[in-house]
Amino acid sequence: MKTAELTFCLDADYLNDLANKYHDQYINADPFPHIVIDNFLPETILEKVLEEFPTTTAEGWRNFELKTEKKLDSFPELKMGEMTRFLLYQLNSSVFMEFLEKLTGIPGIIPDPYFLGGGIHQIERGGFLKIHVDFNKHTRMKVDRRLNLLIYLNKDWKEEYGGHFELWNRDVSACKNKILPIFNRCVIFSTSDFSYHGHPDPLNCPEGMTRKSLALYYYSNGRPAEETSNKHSTLFKERPGDNLNINSGSKKKKSIASQLLPPIVFDLYRRVSRNQ
Repeated sequence: MKTAELTFCLDADYLNDLANKYHDQYINADPFPHIVIDNFLPETILEKVLEEFPTTTAEGWRNFELKTEKKLDSFPELKMGEMTRFLLYQLNSSVFMEFLEKLTGIPGIIPDPYFLGGGIHQIERGGFLKIHVDFNKHTRMKVDRRLNLLIYLNKDWKEEYGGHFELWNRDVSACKNKILPIFNRCVIFSTSDFSYHGHPDPLNCPEGMTRKSLALYYYSNGRPAEETSNKHSTLFKERPGDNLNINSGSKKKKSIASQLLPPIVFDLYRRVSRNQ
C-alpha cells in the first residue's frame, strides 16, 4: 500500500531540460552513445533507497561467481524496500519514457515491468564484471534491448576503491571512458552488439563496503537494420591481457543458463557444474 510519504520525484520540466541539454552530447559520444549526469535525482529519495538496500546476506540475491563476473543481482521485486520499488516504478513511467526518447532520439521506448536482470545490483570487495555486450532480446516480451540506465548509490567512494564503469571500443583494444560509481551519478547508454562495457578489475573497497546501483533496461519493438543480429545472451570479450577461457563450452553453457534459469535453479546448476 502506498503511504502518505511517497511523492512523485520525477519532474517533467527538469527531465525535459536535461534531455535538451544533453541530446547532442549523447548521440555524438565516443565509443557509443552515452551520457553521465551527476546529481540526477533528489538526494533525499536516494538516501531512503540506500537505507533500505538489502545486505549481501539477504535472501533472494542471484549470486554469480564466474571468471567473467562476480556480483549479486536480480533481487526479488517484492522483497525490495518500499521507496526502492516506488522509484523503480517511476523510472518505468511515461514521464521517464518521454525523457529517454528525447535524450536518445530512439522512438517508442518500452520499459521492463519484469526488471529482467535489472532492479538492484551489489558487488562485494574483489567482485567484478568483465567487458561484455548485453543480451539483446527480452525473453518474455520478445522486444529489442536498446538502453541501459545505471544510478549509483555509493557515498564517500574513493578513486582507489576502483569499480569504475568502463566503455570500450568495438574491438576491445582501448578503454574510451572510465566512470567512478559515486552517489547519485547516472549513466545512460545505448546497447548494441558493439557497446562493450563493464567494470573488469576486482573491487578494492574496504571489507564490508559494497558497490551498489540501480539498473534499468529499456527496449523497443525493432531496431535499426545495421544493429540487427540473432538473439544472444550476454557476450563477454577479453581485454588485452585477459585470459577468461570464454570460448570454452562450459563457460558458454553457464552464460546461457544464467539468463534462462530462475535464480534458485541456476545456483544449483552452478554448484553441480563446479563438482563435475
